Amino acid sequence: MSVLQKHLYGDKMIWYITLTLSSFSLLAVYSATATLAYSNNASPEYYLLRQLVLLLIGFGITYIAHLINYNYYSRVAQVLLYLSFPLLFITLFAGTDINEARRWLNIPIVNISFQTSDLAKLALIMYTARMLSKRQHVIKDFDRAFMPMILPMVGICLLIVRANLSTASVLFMTNLILMFIGRISLRHIGLTLGFGLAAFLMFLGIATLTSYKGRIDTWKSRIEKYVNSNDTPQEDYQTTNAFVAVANGGLVRFAPGKSTQCYYLPQPYSDYIYAIIIEEYGLLGGAFVLILYLSFLYRCILIFIKSPGAFGAFLAVGLSLSMVIQALMDMAVTVGLLPVTGLPLPLVSMGGTSLLFTSFAIGVILSVSRQIETVKEEDN
Repeated sequence: MSVLQKHLYGDKMIWYITLTLSSFSLLAVYSATATLAYSNNASPEYYLLRQLVLLLIGFGITYIAHLINYNYYSRVAQVLLYLSFPLLFITLFAGTDINEARRWLNIPIVNISFQTSDLAKLALIMYTARMLSKRQHVIKDFDRAFMPMILPMVGICLLIVRANLSTASVLFMTNLILMFIGRISLRHIGLTLGFGLAAFLMFLGIATLTSYKGRIDTWKSRIEKYVNSNDTPQEDYQTTNAFVAVANGGLVRFAPGKSTQCYYLPQPYSDYIYAIIIEEYGLLGGAFVLILYLSFLYRCILIFIKSPGAFGAFLAVGLSLSMVIQALMDMAVTVGLLPVTGLPLPLVSMGGTSLLFTSFAIGVILSVSRQIETVKEEDN
């Protein structure tokens, strides 16, 4: 029996996928940080070591989270949701600006910045899973089931959207799908779409009429560049260089550390790390990474089907959907199917707290899977 089988519980395939994506992360981050290292008078090895340490911490978080009975997360979800609102509100007005986006909140004593939207995303999905499981007996009721879910959902998304439209979109989409799976009335889901669109348009209207515009000009610029196919390379610098990276990779290639577009792409270690992976490992390498994410979702769907409890089922599918939708959007940007979003590739892009929150989410999913194995062993 291998070490993985002996000490790690839950779905082994999810463990293998997590470790494989982490390996891609190390290779790609090492290649993609050459320019960053030069500008900061550091070496790529420094960022490689930094990413390795973060991945090891993330692995530790996953391991601890998967040992805890997932039912405890039902109680935690509500606390995290209540905590998310003031944190997002503080970030909105007193957060740290990085790349013209106020998404980070600095913790004074330890001097660490983290994206409060990462915590809010995790909290909202866990809370929605909790409410869906607890209100199944009145799931079609507007006041008792629908309203307790829609109000926090719209509130969280509105607090996130000003600085991070992409994350708000992923979160809104994930919760809608989760509500559909949880048998919320289609009429109520349609109402959610309408309510969400109305709230977003109201935000745009207020922002346009005041000086509080946030990143509206950035959104407008990205959409215009995407729609206008006659842009010159200078006008659409990011997408053009991503296409060059994909073209350099060809169909089959194995050239770790040989990326040239990492010197031209903005933030190749984050938003465009998938382009670096394709450049160094070809389209087949990129397809392999895509298959890893889809396999992860498939394994989580199996957990959803087999889970003895409704909360665990909704938890597994909700957290996995959030992660995979974000990954697909990041990949779609690289190949020109979507305008630039600014979303990192989960578990692969160089990151700090984002990687750690993703690791925690995977640990929660594995906790549900571990419980399924425990019940199966008891039945036998």
